[in-house]
Formats: sequence, structure tokens, C-alpha cells
Amino acid sequence: MMRIDIIAVVPDLLASPFSHSILKRASEKGLLHVNVIDLRQYGIGKYKQIDDYQYGGGAGMVLKPEPLAQAIRELSAKRAYDEVIYLTPDGELLNQSMANQLSLGKNLLLICGHYKGIDERIRQKYVTREISIGDYVLSGGELAAAVLVDAVGRLIPGVLNDESSALSDSFQDNLLAPPVYTRPAEFEGLEVPAILLSGHFAEIDKWRHAQSLERTRERRPDLMEED
Repeated sequence: MMRIDIIAVVPDLLASPFSHSILKRASEKGLLHVNVIDLRQYGIGKYKQIDDYQYGGGAGMVLKPEPLAQAIRELSAKRAYDEVIYLTPDGELLNQSMANQLSLGKNLLLICGHYKGIDERIRQKYVTREISIGDYVLSGGELAAAVLVDAVGRLIPGVLNDESSALSDSFQDNLLAPPVYTRPAEFEGLEVPAILLSGHFAEIDKWRHAQSLERTRERRPDLMEED
């Protein structure tokens, strides 16, 4: 079983993503356990403070180091983490290769930023990897954490009913997936390519590969430049 612990400022944002579809089935099968920790339970003082003004002035609050450090130490005392990941816009960009790698681990700890982020000293002392899901800014790291868990969780053996499905996803071989069709064979004057109805699976594989190449050249030529 893989375990993913998530330290969150707004834990309720993560209730729905993990309660439906593939991730729910992964949990029911005993293949993935996602545990969301409310950072505020480690907050300071009567009002459980978790943020403060940033040194040097400027708009926006910063998550304090003490609550995060306490949460990380308490969780790390119970298990060894393969990675302690901070979700941040200036992290390395999440891609399929990274998701494949992370899916091989047993324990991951995710830290969701909020406001202007977390105190830099937490990043220096505790974080082992920083990941971004795109070149844009969200209100907090919870939604980014949900994206990462979904990308990783579906790759765990046994999670998908047909494990070969993940192997044919876009980006697995630096190519976009080919077009797909289902019934009916004709829809509003558009027909399914005859090759897909032929039953010649070797030729179908060749067609799909050619379509992937063409689609990647047209839409994401940067992926082919990485080869």
C-alpha cells in the first residue's frame, strides 16, 4: 500500500477529490491511503495561529515555521518518507515521468502552501522536493496536491481495472495519445476510421503510433525536441 500524508490549511478542499472514482476505488482496494492533516491543529496559542506578516514588509501572509515543523516531525517519527514535497509555483514542473517515479514509493508527505507561501527555513530544512503543476498561481496548494495524488495514485499496480491503460496515456513515451472512438460507427456524418474496424491489431497499433506522432508534432513539438 502507498500512503500519502497531506498537510493542508484548508483540508475540506480535499474531501471530494479522494471520495470518488479511481482514488476512492484505490482506497477501498487497500492500495492507497490518503491522510489529510489540518495544519491548524498545530497552530500557536489560543487562536491556533499558523501565519504571520512577512519580514521586510509587503502584502500577503506567510505560513509560520513552528506549526509546519511540529507537524513534519510528528509525522516523520511514525514513518520514513520517500519524499517530503512542497507544492509551489516555483518548483519543478510535474510531468508523467515524475509521476511514474513517485508511484514507486511507499510513503509521501505533501505540504500545501497558502497565502504568500511557507517560511523559507522549512524549505531549507525539511523539504526534499518542490513540485509545481503549472506556470500559474492558485489560492493554495490543496488543489495542486489533489492533482499530484491523482497522477500518482492511478499508476499504482491494481488501481486501474486495465493496467495497460496507463501505459498508453499521453506523455508516457513523450507523445500525445492518438484520437479515440466508440460506438456508433457513424455520428452526424463523421465515421470511425476504417482501420479501427478492421480487426488487424498490428496495423491498428501502427496507425495509432502514426497518429500520436502527427498530433504531437502539431500540438506539442517541444515534446519531440526532448528526444
